Amino acid sequence: MTAPESRLPGPERSPGFLLWRVTLAWQRAMRAALAPHDLTHVQFVLLTTTWWLTRSGEPPSQRQLAEQAGTDTMMTSQVVRKLAERGLLARADDPADARAKRLEITPAGLELVAKALKDVEAADATFFEGVGDGFTESLARLSP
Repeated sequence: MTAPESRLPGPERSPGFLLWRVTLAWQRAMRAALAPHDLTHVQFVLLTTTWWLTRSGEPPSQRQLAEQAGTDTMMTSQVVRKLAERGLLARADDPADARAKRLEITPAGLELVAKALKDVEAADATFFEGVGDGFTESLARLSP
């Protein structure tokens, strides 16, 4: 039997393990920030990404939303359906593609994004206050 070997002295020096721990802590902070708004983190990301995409052009398709958010298309469809049921998003047939749905954020969705975004950005600022100025750029380089 071969004993495991590591080039690292322990988990406190493993970038992957540290990222795992930081991710879990950050997710707890996001859940706490979003709880008063009755939104899951995925719902918040998809709702806010729809708003961002709409600001830069025409209403996005569900596929465009999934690509921008980095989410699975089937899961995106299920979450978008729930957001539409809550009156936060509207889904409409795409005139150029009968199989596609275009998404528009409703006035209620805009109001919720305005409130939740403030709380999420405040939680982010608090969570990341100890990191250096280049941290966001470093994360962007790691993002697929």
